[in-house]
Amino acid sequence: MTGQEETLIPESGIVVIDKPRGPSSHQVTAWVGEILGRRVGHAGTLDPQVSGVLVVMFGGAVRLAPVLLSHDKEYVCLMRLHGDVPREEVDRVAEEFTGRIYQRPPRKSAVKRSLRIRRIHEIEILEMEGRLVLFRVRCDAGTYIRTLCVHMGYALGVCAHMQELRRISAGPFDETTAVSLHELADAAAAAREGNPAPLQQMLLAPETAVVDLPKVIIRDTAVDAVCHGAVLAGVGVVRCEGGFGKGDTVAIMTGRGELVGLGKALVGSSALKPGEPGLVIAPTTVLMQPGTYPRGWKTRTGEPRR
Repeated sequence: MTGQEETLIPESGIVVIDKPRGPSSHQVTAWVGEILGRRVGHAGTLDPQVSGVLVVMFGGAVRLAPVLLSHDKEYVCLMRLHGDVPREEVDRVAEEFTGRIYQRPPRKSAVKRSLRIRRIHEIEILEMEGRLVLFRVRCDAGTYIRTLCVHMGYALGVCAHMQELRRISAGPFDETTAVSLHELADAAAAAREGNPAPLQQMLLAPETAVVDLPKVIIRDTAVDAVCHGAVLAGVGVVRCEGGFGKGDTVAIMTGRGELVGLGKALVGSSALKPGEPGLVIAPTTVLMQPGTYPRGWKTRTGEPRR
């Protein structure tokens, strides 16, 4: 990649890929890295035979993985029953499985097979034809839909298995914003030929990953200190957006809406008084490069640090 091509691609960002069936999530992510020429990572693994929304982070945005991995997920699943069941029974069982459920990861899973609790926020039966049941499910991250199908089959008394699965959303990202690998490669080729617009529309800013997090807006004079890992004091805070408790993760933002990084709240939002002394946010993940904003912090001698 030439220097001119490098300038067309941000140092940090997100691209939502419509993963096809066949390749693994790791393979798809690696291809995105080759297309963009950036370090990459993905949030939420999809099995090779599962399609849909795969959130790929590149550059510094890779450090947002813990936030993206925790987002709720939404799927459309085709389940095959092993016996005949009336539609009303399927609706009843779907309602019973809404809420907290216990799951153990499948044997083929890469994680430890310990019992876990997950929440099913919603199950909607979309269509039923014979023994095929099409349903939409919104659930916690880390929910195994294959296991959900098996357990629903047990509850129906006929057994069942997952036949097809597609992820339609992950947190704030859904399939309407997803692009195929071919579309991304074509856009990158167009950018090299002098038309960067298609590629720029596909690449999302890191800020899109934190739209549902509470935010702390900080003064320009405090930005560089946070970029160097300093704990944020109330005097550096302009305002809070969204309530949060002590220990919660918050997004640290500039007044221009730029994401500085993530932090752990040392006090709840109700106790945080902008402009007053006292430590309030401890940075845990910093995305903005030091020097982006002028240094407004001082040394112990009271002189601005150079």
